Order: sequence, then structure tokens, then C-alpha cells
Amino acid sequence: MSFRGDLAETWSTPDPLTYVFHVRRGVRFHDGRALTSADVKATFDFIRNPANKSPKQGALRMVTSIEAPDDTTVIFHLSQPYASFCVNLIPSAIGIIPANAGADFSRHPIGSGPFHFVQQTQDEEVIVERNPEFFRDTPQIKRVRFRVVPDGVVRALELRKGSADLEMSSLSPDIIPVLVRQPDLAVSERTGTNLSYLGFNLEDPALSHREIRQALALATDREALIRYLLDGQAKLAAGVLPPDHWAAEANLAQYPYDPARAERVLEAAGFPRKQGGVRLRLTLKCSTEEQARLIGAALQEQWRGAGIELELRPLELATLFSDVAKGNFQITYQRWVGANTDPDFFEYAFSSKRFPPDGANRGHYRNARIDKLTDQIRVEMNQEKRKALCSEVQKILADDLPYLSMWFNDVVSVHRRSLGTLDLPSTGNYNFLTMLHPNHD
Repeated sequence: MSFRGDLAETWSTPDPLTYVFHVRRGVRFHDGRALTSADVKATFDFIRNPANKSPKQGALRMVTSIEAPDDTTVIFHLSQPYASFCVNLIPSAIGIIPANAGADFSRHPIGSGPFHFVQQTQDEEVIVERNPEFFRDTPQIKRVRFRVVPDGVVRALELRKGSADLEMSSLSPDIIPVLVRQPDLAVSERTGTNLSYLGFNLEDPALSHREIRQALALATDREALIRYLLDGQAKLAAGVLPPDHWAAEANLAQYPYDPARAERVLEAAGFPRKQGGVRLRLTLKCSTEEQARLIGAALQEQWRGAGIELELRPLELATLFSDVAKGNFQITYQRWVGANTDPDFFEYAFSSKRFPPDGANRGHYRNARIDKLTDQIRVEMNQEKRKALCSEVQKILADDLPYLSMWFNDVVSVHRRSLGTLDLPSTGNYNFLTMLHPNHD
């Protein structure tokens, strides 16, 4: 969770409102053009221009101007201190493109990374080839073909018959032990940072009660879900930050599975059992993905024991995201990928100033103390002081439960045994492909 240089060889903050980056010399784009500070400035100026409607514009809202005084220097001027500024500059968030990129650039992208774009077919495949001019070690792999295979069973069959070399975190856990019985297949696994969670809509009359949310947490046997539905391929989450994060607070309110206590909390909150033993009726929206539906069905069973009748509504991802952004939900089961690895996330997901479309506080959680703390976290440049502020935020969230953090999904890959053990990143990206030394292409 700390930064190292990529295109930026070195950088400094002479004052909290100024970031100075020195761009690596001798880097070339895939079409042979030299990459300079002018390209960096042009990339960020494009994002900052409201006319271009970039979804990344909000992340750069503190930037007032960008200078490129020479070919290797880029200076960002900010309107206020922003301690998480560098998170918005890492490769998974941004890629530097040529200054004169045309309108059709997205169909023929040009970068400066270890692989260059060859072609893509919508909903079918993307093909990249190694970049022999890459400024670090040239990848050993000549060509990578990313195939889009929507069905998990078909993905497993492709691996089994040898028409695919690897997948990552895309198979149902129960199929993996069957696959790795094949002598030419192996599995690599590591703890991950991507968070699965239940999000609550606090505008809802029932879910606006903190006690109800706490009762739902107590009625949820997360350990059983991990053991039986995820085949142990996840780690229980106490909060939104991964446990090995520098700002993670270990001492948080816990909600071990305790259905009897859940019932007592619901009773005290004014939700007695009525006809049929039902205290409360709720709806969970999740994706149509098989694992999400299985988890929904298991929650349905677990919560029934506390007198909660749960209706499941599986939706296509685009519909699910749209409904949740509009606040058209009671409870949602979703996953955060990448965003929850920096303290900036607390403001983005929980500040009352960051309701959609200006952020991801989709449950309309309101807490004046959280608003104040996240304002301080944004501008606090001292990491120890920042950590103390983050600890307080995590303790409040663990009590208020705008989310029930479920687990951090392990990163798991089934692959050709000949590829060796993969050095998988905790975020589940594909950077390890640049370091692979396969026995075949």
C-alpha cells in the first residue's frame, strides 16, 4: 500500500499544495514517439475538462493548474491539501496517452507499458503483444489473448481441454479442486483486498435504525458462508480497509454470529414476531452471478431464523449499478475492487457530501462527525496523525454499520502448471504477466 515510481522517476511535495514529478527519460510510446511531460499534462488536462465528461474528473477536482516547464518536469497545483492525491495517479487509475490523441483513440489505444495493443473484438477478446522497447525488463511472453467467456463452466472446460492457459478469480470455488486434479493444471492463491459487503439504504424506514443493521450483522454467519460457499477462499472483514493496510484499525466492534442476540435486538427495537413469525420483510438486490445468488439464498435462510423474511432480486450488473446509484434498493450485495485500499475511500463512500453522482455514498449515510473526520483525513499530510483520524472513522462505522463488511476475497488463479507459481497481486490485476517466465507462449 505504498507508492513506487513508474513513469514518474522521482517526485516531491515542496508544500501541501504543490506536487512536482520528474518523468523518466528515454520512454517511448508504442508508436515510437517520445513520451514527455507535455503528454502527462495533456492527459490530465483532458480529464479535467468538463466538456469531456470523464468519470475521473472528480478525483482531480482539487487541481487548479498543471505546468510542464521542461520535457521531464510536471507540476500540479492544488486548491487545498489532498493527502490521497497520488492514489489518483497510479496505473490502475490513469494511463498517460499521447498529447495529440484523436477522437477514435479508445479503439486504437497507444501507451508505453510492457504490452502494446493489437486488436479487440467487443465482448469477445482483446489481444496485446510484448513491447520490445519497454523501459524495464521486456516481458518473456510474446502475446496475450484475453478471451471474454461469460459462463463459468465454459471457462473451466477451456482450461481443462488446454484452449486457455489461465483465469483469475472467475471460477466458482467448488469447481477448482476438480480442475486441479488434472496433471497439467495448478492453482495459485493469495489474500486479496477486494471487499464484498452488504450496503444498506438508510433512507429506508426500517434500515434507518442502527439497531436493525446491527441485528442483521448478528444474524449473518459469515464464517459459514466463507467455509461452505467460498471454499475458504476469503478472509473475514471487520471493516473496509484490508487488515494489513497501514491505516487499518484492529480494535473494532465485532458481530459474531448470534441469532438469539439478533432477536433480542429486534424485539427491543420494536419489531416483534407477527403472523407467521415474521418481524420484518426486506429485499436484497444482487447480481445474477451464480455465487451472488447462492449467498443471497444463504442469507435468506440465516435471517429467517431471526424472523426476517428476505426477498432476493438478482439483476444484470448494469441494472444493479443503476438502481443502487439512484437509491432504488433496500440492501445490496456488491464488491469493491481497488477503491478500498486508501483512506480517501472513507469520504468517497461515507461522507454526506458524496451522494451519487458526486461520490459513492449510495445508502445516503449521514454522520456529521464522519464528515468532519473525512475532511481532516483529506488534508492531513502526516501519516501517523492521519492514521489516528482513520481509526476513529473505522470505530464509528463499525458501530453505525452503513455497510456490513463481509470478507476480503482471495485472489485465486487456475493455470497451466508449466507457468510455475504465479506472483499474484492482492488487488487481482494482471501485472504479474510481465514477470512470467513460461515454458511456452
